[in-house]
Amino acid sequence: MRAIAYSKYGHSDVLELVDLPVPKVGPDSVLVAVRAASVNPVDWKVREGYLDGIVDTTFPVVPGWDVAGVVERVGLDTPELQVGDEVYGYVRKDWMHGGTFAQYVAAPVRTLARKPASLSFEEAAAVPLAGLTAFQTIERAGVTAGQTVLVHAAAGGVGQFAVQIAAARGARVIGTASPRNHEHLVALGAEPVAYGDGLVDAVRALAPEGVDVVLDYGTDDLVGTTKALLKPGGTVASIVDAKARDELGGHYVWVRPSTADLDALTALIEAGQVRVDVAQVFDLADAAAAHEASQSQHVRGKVVVRV
Repeated sequence: MRAIAYSKYGHSDVLELVDLPVPKVGPDSVLVAVRAASVNPVDWKVREGYLDGIVDTTFPVVPGWDVAGVVERVGLDTPELQVGDEVYGYVRKDWMHGGTFAQYVAAPVRTLARKPASLSFEEAAAVPLAGLTAFQTIERAGVTAGQTVLVHAAAGGVGQFAVQIAAARGARVIGTASPRNHEHLVALGAEPVAYGDGLVDAVRALAPEGVDVVLDYGTDDLVGTTKALLKPGGTVASIVDAKARDELGGHYVWVRPSTADLDALTALIEAGQVRVDVAQVFDLADAAAAHEASQSQHVRGKVVVRV
């Protein structure tokens, strides 16, 4: 099969289009014929070796955890799925080796769900990691109707999903972003404020009594802004700063594969409450350019690779 792989850590130029054997399929896995995969910031961080201390790596590594495709072959005990099923998922395994930037990926059934019928394969591939991250931080924080939720980095890949999911639950959402993204946040259901100097005052102007929940997907001053804005008894959840847990008594979240949570996202998508923003689509052979586009942080929405 054709795949993108790298045999050492480094910049995007270590990525090569290669021929590799079709992966074997374990008893609780299925072989997915990949139609699309998407790039997440963690992909280039893994490629550059930043996760080497916590994740075992077997070279050559095929990158990618997000996938959308069709079940090609089933394992010995996979009653959940059948050949021909259209699926999507966050195919994170316990070590780095066989990822989704390939014609085929062996995926444990616990990482997959049936693809939303209303989405193309490219759109579906943009959902799993970012969508699950947003969903699981919101779940951990216990966001409910009537609360006021502050979302840091609301226009980012995860933040956009979080704004929509929280709004779908009936929460009032205030989102931080650069001014050029404010109109976009309004369309997603958030009240935008600019990050940086004056953030606390801007949020206080909208929510004089403070906020019930802080969801952090990227801010330079989580502790300071949270102490200034969070109501007594409120909750903070972060995917980037362990101080949310260690200093603020909240939650530090690392996203996990979950069929049930993907099904919940599918329901929101099919109900029209969550939309998917694809910024650019690259061919598999151009995966290095896809990594570079994501790493530049100048795109709004997800970068997708078509296989």
